[in-house]
Order: sequence, then structure tokens, then C-alpha cells
Amino acid sequence: MSLRHLSYVAMLAFCLAGTLPLEFGYRLGVLHRPLRLLTTIVLASAPFVAWDVWATHAGQWHFDSRQALPWRVGGLPLEEIAFFVVVPLAAILTYEAVRHLTGSRHTRGNGPRRKGSV
Repeated sequence: MSLRHLSYVAMLAFCLAGTLPLEFGYRLGVLHRPLRLLTTIVLASAPFVAWDVWATHAGQWHFDSRQALPWRVGGLPLEEIAFFVVVPLAAILTYEAVRHLTGSRHTRGNGPRRKGSV
């Protein structure tokens, strides 16, 4: 395995390196609500993972084995599945940081967390 195999992993790490510090720097609390975060990521990602699996098996596209790790799940490189976790997480963190910095008011369903809530 060469460094080239880590291209996709490096891109995902770059996404996390740029957005994960927002959680701690601005105390966003995104990671303090794991069930809400997991639900959001699963609901947003599931259709795209299913489509990706179908398209790969149908020969619509493929993944360059020289730029991805050898491990596959459902025919997809492990990094492709991680993509559908990392990118939504980065988007959520960015969105919450912008809301924090602009002083946006809470919208319906996104109010302050109450003790014992999910």
C-alpha cells in the first residue's frame, strides 16, 4: 500500500481538521447530542449510500483502487462510507458555528436543550 492509497482518507481528515475545532472553540454542543447527530447523519446519508452501492454494482462508476484503501463494504471503499459521515458532520458544525457567530435565534425544534432531552 502506497501513500496514494491514502488520498481519500487525507481529504476526509482535512474536512475534519477544518471543522471539528469549531465544536470546541465555540462550544457548539453538536457532539453533546449524539442521538440527534446520528439520526441526522443516517437520514441524510442512507439514500446516497444506497444509490452509491447501486451505481457501483451497475457499473455506472467505480473507485480507483490506487487511491483508496483495499477494504470494501457493499462494494464501496470504506472511505466512501466515511465520506457520508464526515461531510454531513462538517456541514452541521459549520452551520452551527455560523449561527453562533451571527447570533441567529433558535428556530422551531432547535431551541436550547432541556435536561433529559435528546
